[in-house]
Amino acid sequence: MIGSIRGKITLKTDKFLIVEAGGVGYKVSISPDTLSKQKEIGDVLFWIHTHVREDILDLYGFLDREELEFFEMLIGVSGIGPKGALSILGTTTIDTLKTAIRTSDTGYLTKISGIGRKTAEKIVIELRDKLGKDVDGTSLRGELDALEALKSLGYSQNEAREALKEISSDLSTQLKIKAALKILGNK
Repeated sequence: MIGSIRGKITLKTDKFLIVEAGGVGYKVSISPDTLSKQKEIGDVLFWIHTHVREDILDLYGFLDREELEFFEMLIGVSGIGPKGALSILGTTTIDTLKTAIRTSDTGYLTKISGIGRKTAEKIVIELRDKLGKDVDGTSLRGELDALEALKSLGYSQNEAREALKEISSDLSTQLKIKAALKILGNK
C-alpha cells in the first residue's frame, strides 16, 4: 500500500491532482479544503489512503496525518465511502466535526449534504467512543447559529461554511457572524 507521496504536482483540477513521483504520475483525490490550501503547482508531500476495490485502485491525499486518520475513521462507518468522507471533510474543520460527534449533535451532521438522519446517527454511535469524552457543545451551537444567521442574510450554506472555517471557534456567535460577513464582503 502507498502511505505517502512526495513529488511534484503536474496537474490540478477541482477534484484531484496528478503528483509525479519517480517518473510516474499518480492521480490523488483530495478534499476541497486541501485543494484550497494547495495553491500552486510544485513540490508536495501527501499522506495517502489507498482504497482498493475489485476493479479500482484509488488514492486519497491529505496534507496532515490527523486529517488522514479522521478520514479513515469516517470510511469505517458503514454506508460512508471515500468520496462521501471527502465531502464531509470539505464542509467544516475536523475539530467541529469531532465536537458534533462527541456531543451527539446529529442535527449538525444532517446539515452536511448527503448525510441523512440515519447516517448521522451511525456516525455518532460508531465514532463517539473512539473520539473520547464529551466536550462542551456551546462552540458548536454558536457555529450552527452563525451558519443559520448567514443563510438568513442570503448567503448559501457553502459560502457560509467556507467563511466560518476561517474563523476561530473560540469567538462568540456575534463575533463569528461579524468576522464571516467581513470575509464574505471581501470576496
